[in-house]
Amino acid sequence: MKTLVWFRGKDLRVSDHAPLTEALRGNAGGRDEGSVLPVFVLDPYFFAPEAARELPHRIQFLLDALAALAKNLGHLGSRLIVVAGKSTRVIPELAARWKVDRVVAHRWTEPFGRKRDTIIADRLRAAGSRLELFEGETLRPPGALRTKTGTPFAVYTPFSRAFRAATPLEAPLPAPKTLPAVPTDLGVTEVPIPTLEALGLTRNDQLQIGGERAARERLDHFRAERLRGYEDARDRMDLAGTSRLSADLKFGTISARTVWHAAESVAAAASDEALRTDRDKFTNELLWREFTHALLWERPELLESPFRKDFVGFPWRNDDDAWHAWTTGTTGYPIVDASARQLLAEGYVHNRARMISASFFTKHLLGDYRRAEAHYMKWLTDGDWAQNNAGWQWSAGCGADAQPYFRIFNPKTQGKKFDPEGVYVKRWVPELRSLDAKFIHAPYDAPALVLRAAGITLGRDYPLPIVVHEAARARFLETAAGHLKKKHVVLAR
Repeated sequence: MKTLVWFRGKDLRVSDHAPLTEALRGNAGGRDEGSVLPVFVLDPYFFAPEAARELPHRIQFLLDALAALAKNLGHLGSRLIVVAGKSTRVIPELAARWKVDRVVAHRWTEPFGRKRDTIIADRLRAAGSRLELFEGETLRPPGALRTKTGTPFAVYTPFSRAFRAATPLEAPLPAPKTLPAVPTDLGVTEVPIPTLEALGLTRNDQLQIGGERAARERLDHFRAERLRGYEDARDRMDLAGTSRLSADLKFGTISARTVWHAAESVAAAASDEALRTDRDKFTNELLWREFTHALLWERPELLESPFRKDFVGFPWRNDDDAWHAWTTGTTGYPIVDASARQLLAEGYVHNRARMISASFFTKHLLGDYRRAEAHYMKWLTDGDWAQNNAGWQWSAGCGADAQPYFRIFNPKTQGKKFDPEGVYVKRWVPELRSLDAKFIHAPYDAPALVLRAAGITLGRDYPLPIVVHEAARARFLETAAGHLKKKHVVLAR
């Protein structure tokens, strides 16, 4: 049996890769040359220069991961076949030219990926081949868990309980020891993995390096150094207390199942109750990821509209001056500005900082969460459609299991709690480095003598706040209460 293994950007690894394992299983252990054909398609949807420039950090990580995948396949005796074109055309053409029996790949959750797969499956079927999709993007297949009444979960906590009560997860699949060789001449035009320069981009050395080995090293470091104490450290913006595996999970340079079992194995080997608590806090983050993918699987319209129907038509403001201040890190609220600048520089924002920044944008500025969601998707290295959308809807108060609309983060108090000495702020807002830590999260409260001693003139060296917290909070609450009252009357009719 001849199999085309289609690597699709969310599974850039050889370990715990169900399609690759199945391809070998169906090909007598993979001994025959050309029986397993690993393919990656440079689809213009992502790789046209104008498209790549709209997601520069993700493209850099992806290219790193592709190069690592090609190297790993080479070590196993195979190679990565890279071709350019629309996948809906290229994959059926390759399958027909090579006379493959099947195309195997990992399933995608997003609606546009599902539509693509339907088109390809139909074209393969018409040509006498077939598309076989395998799970692996998530821990369990999206949609597999249901409430007792058979409906999808809309609240995280019951979902997580059901997940933990279900059958234990199977162990990750091992990487193949060898792969069959790929013929030199396949009769198609192969292209090299593009360089950043060819796509009109410049390497950003502040980004994480992509690839399976780098992912494994991050996981090992987290297990050894950061899992203990995770419950307390994960929210601290001044500490390196998180796993930093989000981009690896996004691109599949490591599987969620591998990460889950790695965390479980550490705590299982210890009698330390605190460590088990840390483990549970960490695996809860994996379950939140799981929940967001399940939501998008059941409700693909969430990428376009709010989960809560009473938020349809919400009177978000379109203030370009406020947008510019928020995206460039010049709002006058240091913790918000630090997160904005970290996003542009590193393609990453600490989760607590994301929540503070999102709350500020949607509630202090009354900005449309969809506009900010798109901004984050452009710049995040770990930009994941399901998680990014769910996170923004949660912060805006319009999503599943969302924080109540009347809960509004105070940037000053959040900063004091989770960046007490201002380490995070001073890194990303260097104009405030000389300011006393007592005022680092609210320079507008600092006495004139303190500001003068730090060499800061507000409005010149650092901006005055673009809104006053108390007034902005009151404005949002009044706007939201008025809209929801009217909406509930309409929906009740």
